[in-house]
Amino acid sequence: MRAKTWSPYVAGALAGLLLVLSVFLTGKYFGASTTFVRAAGFVEQSVAPEKVAGMEYFLKEKAKLDWQGMFVLAVLFGSLAAASLSGDRRAVPVPAMWEARFGASRVRRWTLAFLGGVIVMFGARLADG
Repeated sequence: MRAKTWSPYVAGALAGLLLVLSVFLTGKYFGASTTFVRAAGFVEQSVAPEKVAGMEYFLKEKAKLDWQGMFVLAVLFGSLAAASLSGDRRAVPVPAMWEARFGASRVRRWTLAFLGGVIVMFGARLADG
């Protein structure tokens, strides 16, 4: 637990076992995309409730803290705990591998990371995940 990094094979195997256990116990896959959509709907409802009131999806998927929301929070706090236990708590705005290939621009790094997240989230929602 206090190692700087875990083997990706061990981490992948543990994630796979967790997925199998999740499906076995609850009949559901763990995921996060629905939680982000619900959070966006919650924020939009606080700003413009009349717009959200007419959206069929948000009537079905009301903002709530369910197992997926707890999973997202557990990922956040688990990563903070892992960083704390390993002693690796420094923030790296531009990783060395990225800098070697694309340069040291933080704006480029953050813009492409954001766009990559948008593409991944779009794909997850498109796949109903």
